[in-house]
Amino acid sequence: MNKESSPIILPPQGIMKLLTFNIQVGNNTSQFHHYFTRSWQHVLPHKNRAKTLQRIAELINKYDLVALQEVDGGSLRSSGINQVEFLAKLAKFPYWHQQTNRNLGKLAQHSNGMLSRFKPTLIEDHPLPGVRGRGAIFTRFGEGEDALVVVAMHLALRRKTRKEQLEYIYNMIAPYKYHILMGDMNAGTVELLEDTALKNLNLVLPQTEATYPSWKPKHCLDHILLSPELKIEQVNVLQQPISDHLPIEVDIRLPDAILANINRFYNKS
Repeated sequence: MNKESSPIILPPQGIMKLLTFNIQVGNNTSQFHHYFTRSWQHVLPHKNRAKTLQRIAELINKYDLVALQEVDGGSLRSSGINQVEFLAKLAKFPYWHQQTNRNLGKLAQHSNGMLSRFKPTLIEDHPLPGVRGRGAIFTRFGEGEDALVVVAMHLALRRKTRKEQLEYIYNMIAPYKYHILMGDMNAGTVELLEDTALKNLNLVLPQTEATYPSWKPKHCLDHILLSPELKIEQVNVLQQPISDHLPIEVDIRLPDAILANINRFYNKS
């Protein structure tokens, strides 16, 4: 994870503000016909993209941990700008990480992103099963089974492939007690909690409102899933039709065990 400034070590009062957002590489899609009339923006640069990224930066500025999907890592369509780095600097995040999942050279760098106010103990890229192009970012705060693990992901369109991908993620995080899963999962609540390996973790999915398409939401595709020990303070689908997905925010209160674990790590290091 790249460092841009001094770390903030722990969230005040144990409250952590989470956001997940599929930003569609900064394309402002607010009507169905824009998929056709603005399709060229997926391959070519355009002057309004910087304005859209500025709006996104203003939106994410108040959060502690942000998962981004459909971000460009620096190619023709983004005018060579690594959008994760760009947003981290604008929104003043000390730590950021960009994961390239589909490298099309100068044409496109399909990516996920993670932005954090807090210094992670570990961060890893994980390509997911299925056709190349889907990935997850594994981030850990603290050490041992009481560490907090966060996985940011963008899952496949096919249900069978999603099931394989979530089994992979389950095996990765099962040794830990406290989990946050964030991202565009292309799946509904029932599928995630009852028809995948995640059912073994007893996760809570506090948000069930539709997030896609942003202009007339019908499908709940974007999620933040939590271990039951992470107390939920608030949850909202933000009515911000910047992308074709709506962002989700969840505020949680971290248990004392996590805070003590992270404190031990930083005191040791």
